[in-house]
Amino acid sequence: MYRHVSDAIWWYLHEVTSRVVADSGIASDKYHIGKILLRCLKDAPDYLLQIDGATDERDTFQSALERSVRCATGLRNIGLEYQDVVVVMAPNCIDLCIPIYAGLFLGIVVAGIDKNLGVSELRESLEITAPKIIFCENSNAKTVQEALSSLKFSCHVITFDEKEDHMSFTKFLDKYADELNIDKFKPADFNPELTKGLLIPTSGSTGLPKCASLTHANIFNGFPTFMVCNTKFPTPFDMIMVVSPVQWISALLQIVLSPILRYTRLQTSSPVTPDHFFTLINKYKPEHFITSPSFMTTLLKSNEINKCDFSSLKYILIGGSAVPEKLLKKIAKLAPNACMQIAYGLTEASGMVSSSVYSPPGSVGVPLKCYEYKLVDLSTNEDINEPNVPGELRLKGRGVIKEYHNNLKMTAAAFDENGWFKTGDIFYRDEYFNFYFVDRFKLLLKYKCYQVSPLEIERVIISHPGVLDVAVAGIPDEECGELPVAFVIPIEGHNVTEQEIKDLVKASLSDPKQLRGGVVFVKEMPTTSTSKIDRVKLKQWANNLKNSE
Repeated sequence: MYRHVSDAIWWYLHEVTSRVVADSGIASDKYHIGKILLRCLKDAPDYLLQIDGATDERDTFQSALERSVRCATGLRNIGLEYQDVVVVMAPNCIDLCIPIYAGLFLGIVVAGIDKNLGVSELRESLEITAPKIIFCENSNAKTVQEALSSLKFSCHVITFDEKEDHMSFTKFLDKYADELNIDKFKPADFNPELTKGLLIPTSGSTGLPKCASLTHANIFNGFPTFMVCNTKFPTPFDMIMVVSPVQWISALLQIVLSPILRYTRLQTSSPVTPDHFFTLINKYKPEHFITSPSFMTTLLKSNEINKCDFSSLKYILIGGSAVPEKLLKKIAKLAPNACMQIAYGLTEASGMVSSSVYSPPGSVGVPLKCYEYKLVDLSTNEDINEPNVPGELRLKGRGVIKEYHNNLKMTAAAFDENGWFKTGDIFYRDEYFNFYFVDRFKLLLKYKCYQVSPLEIERVIISHPGVLDVAVAGIPDEECGELPVAFVIPIEGHNVTEQEIKDLVKASLSDPKQLRGGVVFVKEMPTTSTSKIDRVKLKQWANNLKNSE
């Protein structure tokens, strides 16, 4: 299906926000996500907002509106104030979005946190966010309490499921917001340019935990960019499938945009295994989903994939890491009716920053009009104005964050002296301004005096017909610095040898990029909570190889 970049999403949002501003008389409310959500939930009360595919539980705009207003009232009644923090850490259940909407109504900041964190990891996240209330599952409540106790934080803990040990979400609403009058409810007034709306954890590929602080204006200008290839509004799609957890920007943008753009979210409170994913596709037939290369690779490994009918999918957005052309071809066979787009985006830029619909295969596309791009030489820090010369991508735009939450040091390091955000990603562009991803700056290996890109080696190895997935790291070496080693997942039934992989790289790449560290065959790759290759753990694997010599 052919798609092109369109301004239709912005014209639709202009129409919606004009009504919001007309109601309030405050011009800046065109960026007030809470007031926009309230308006849109009221506009279509009977529309289906969300389905939990694990239980088939369904929720309308009206039901979500009532619970969100009650939740906002409850937050006010227990004493939460402007820019206090609410944490949500739970699977994609029906009530997950309610505290998020409530916080956005009031100028309260909402932080999504990985529900799988252990006590020490959770303690780090809570120390950064300093929440006043946490919404979680009963299964997480003990871990939450232990982390809070070690920090000596006083914090309400509310569980989405029912159990006597903790106050449930239903009891919280009954106790603190029993009376309901939607027409009398008034969202807070504030400056959306300065007011934080969401805190989204990000550590890049190797850095320490930090939270990108998205203002309401960031959200308004960044989240809709993933819809620039659609022309029909409202309801560009009847149903979009959400497989991302709440701490990912790809989940939060769906939670925020589904009431505004008027489409149904298909999600699940159960773990998204391949079999469960296939069942959801076959039963509900969603038209759109956002995915990562690693998740698609996991699906392709399943023996049940041929039992899934992908024909309902009209649009697939794939990103989060490099996307091999081999993988794109396999997805195209699975979903022949879908338009596929490689997405390059950043949490710190509130979403997508380029569009690849007109670009050659392998390109992440051209810059979207709402962002400024430039490439900078890694050694001289000077601007690169010629095509086909790699450099670090830097960004400006209204979707780009102003800071990392409560982290002045990280914020200062993230911007250059002229206010450009340093992405840490290396790109080059062609003469038509199509941009091509090279690698993460921090992931480059140093072999003698040469910089070696793991991604470049990975692209060669993944072309082998017997290789399903690959990741390259460096083994420390006193003389040479680092020796490239490839961790390879072979396709079941293929007899791939180490020498075959080495010969393939030797025939394709220069001497510094050879696999002097060897080839290691593995059954699965280590991944982060965002389903990207865990490069830190991969480095540990490489170090273990060195230590075992």
